[in-house]
Amino acid sequence: MTRHVVAPVAEIPPGARRVVEAAGKRIVVFNLEGDFFALLDRCPHQGGALSGGIQCGLTLSDEPGWYHFSRAGEFIRCPWHQWEFDIRTGKSWFDPRRIKVRPFPAGVAAGAELVEGPYQAETVPVRVEESYVVIEA
Repeated sequence: MTRHVVAPVAEIPPGARRVVEAAGKRIVVFNLEGDFFALLDRCPHQGGALSGGIQCGLTLSDEPGWYHFSRAGEFIRCPWHQWEFDIRTGKSWFDPRRIKVRPFPAGVAAGAELVEGPYQAETVPVRVEESYVVIEA
């Protein structure tokens, strides 16, 4: 892999993102509170540009009427079909094989029993060197 300088750290403030071309690929670099992460700028579903998506957080609920919001800005939502990916890992919990209009039994299960979706956005190694954001592509 070849190293590519993205920008000085100061040019990508917390909460911001920057799209770059490296090794013939479009890559989007995110600053999450001073930690940098990079994803291939392509949704694995149908190729939508993740850089055009909305950053959002995680909403959990243990019961109706109770919600807990966390990890603000740590997920990117594909602008085409709204699939959400964890910016830190590239993982999505969405599984399109389960989208059907039919009834399902409902129940309560521990989080460890749930299965991750099969799709994952491709991550790119990123680090800070002498006040510059650097990716490897």
